[in-house]
Amino acid sequence: MSPVIRFSRHLFGLNHCRHWALKSFPIRHLEDSRAVVRMGSYSSVHFHGIPKGKGPHAVGCTDLMSDHTIQGSFLRLFYPCVDSDEYEDAVWIPRKEYYSGLADTLKLNRTLIDYILSYFFGSVKCPAKLNAPFKPGERYPLLIFSHGLGAFRTLYSAVCIGLASHGFIVAAVEHRDESASATFYLRERSSTDACEEECDPLEEVWIYNKAPKPGSDEFPLRFEQVQKRADECIRALDLVLDINAGKPVTNALPSNFDWRLLKDSIDIQRVAAMGHSFGAATAIKALGRDSRFRCGVALDSWMFSLREEIFTTIHQPVLFVNSEKFQWVDNVMLMKKMDSTRVERKMITIKGSVHQSFPDFTFLTGYLIGKIFKLKGEIDPYVGMDIIINVTLAFLQRHLGLHKDFNQWDHLIDGEGEFVIPGTNLDLPPAQTENSK
Repeated sequence: MSPVIRFSRHLFGLNHCRHWALKSFPIRHLEDSRAVVRMGSYSSVHFHGIPKGKGPHAVGCTDLMSDHTIQGSFLRLFYPCVDSDEYEDAVWIPRKEYYSGLADTLKLNRTLIDYILSYFFGSVKCPAKLNAPFKPGERYPLLIFSHGLGAFRTLYSAVCIGLASHGFIVAAVEHRDESASATFYLRERSSTDACEEECDPLEEVWIYNKAPKPGSDEFPLRFEQVQKRADECIRALDLVLDINAGKPVTNALPSNFDWRLLKDSIDIQRVAAMGHSFGAATAIKALGRDSRFRCGVALDSWMFSLREEIFTTIHQPVLFVNSEKFQWVDNVMLMKKMDSTRVERKMITIKGSVHQSFPDFTFLTGYLIGKIFKLKGEIDPYVGMDIIINVTLAFLQRHLGLHKDFNQWDHLIDGEGEFVIPGTNLDLPPAQTENSK
């Protein structure tokens, strides 16, 4: 098994597989795996990289670190932009330190993983123009997006770009609760720090993924993290709404993006929370904490970190979009505890999909490696992403009161279509099979 196969089985979700020793992945197989990635896709038609948005808007993105400390917000904003060839597409994985974080998360050698990821993905870009001017002229609904365990702010670019192309502003939060594979903040240098030349008064501090100790109870760690993650989502919401109100922006990152163009461009009555896996649980937690979130979309949610009593605090509509291969009965039964006769709670399952059908890696590996790694399911990843985006748009139109044509996909909310089913594909206990839609 190649090193590439080894690392990607564990990305952005739960590790149900044992860790093999690194020696079981001899470097001599690396050249073979390169050839597979180049040539092993469905066909030249099916392997195009991260898909462009299909909506009417060109999409831009920019990074914002407000307040350089760990208490501040760190996010990538995806937004409708002015269409111009002057701006280049953003680099997908923007810093090599994220490679190190992925290596640590997977308990692999940093040097090896840095080499592999740099080779395969170092030049990958996402189809969003970095720092392109925001497109004013209307009020856009706002989504706060939470990434999965071991991910970071850029790894769900396909979902975020797809929604932004249809007229949403999407703030993809990078969590600093030690659940991201890597992230960073800035701190003031100590007066004792030596610099050969004049140096920046701030220095980067990188935070890497924290795994539970072997044999320990994982719940306390994940419960603490989901609290912090929800706080970060709410702080990101506060930040973006302050920008909308015209308050000045302090960005600790170098950027020429003009934040003033966002003034009065967000519809503050149309805000939703969204996330994948641990991020889906985070979105649910945020709904219970802040009523400004009008509804939520939970992509293949990992419900482990949520106590049951939180479900009584959530009064907003929620859509669960599950993969066919990841979910298990106990997890789905926790989702079912949110069933309500007062507010719409929907669940669908995408046939042929896997847990990694939601983040971007599914588009960036060939067919063979994608299947072995479970980065690809039986469904074409581009078809799967269209379903994810379209059902989300239909649900948001319904519960944010949008006047668009997204209701053309209402049938997906009910699990009607070639690649979707209502509820779950799992056999639930009898009391749990009612109201499965």
